[in-house]
Amino acid sequence: MAKDDQGREELTTRRAWENAVLGEGEEPDPRFTLANERTFLAWTRTSLAFLAGGIALAAFPLEQISDAVRTLTAVFVVAIGLLISAGAAVRWLRVERAMRRKRPLPVPAIVPLLSLAAVCACLLAIVVLL
Repeated sequence: MAKDDQGREELTTRRAWENAVLGEGEEPDPRFTLANERTFLAWTRTSLAFLAGGIALAAFPLEQISDAVRTLTAVFVVAIGLLISAGAAVRWLRVERAMRRKRPLPVPAIVPLLSLAAVCACLLAIVVLL
């Protein structure tokens, strides 16, 4: 196979994959795509921080908190991390599709989730400290 034919075949395969995942539309300015990717990575770092926090809660016994409450809290924190990670992937895809179709960007559903999780963690900390 000639080098040009191989390049065309790779491009055709890439376009087919793009259309299957992202749908139809024009490729947006690369700066916007890269900004969307950076936002995805920031949400992923946040989800990893929740994962690390949940593991830390489970690993280190605290005298002020019973084992059952500590375990439930750790599972809750890890579950929030999981939801943030999944939400980041869905958000990336929805934003990329909106940019390709020149539509308004979707509202970020993971922001209220993260805020609610932070409020719950703060309330739990207040209860434990009192």
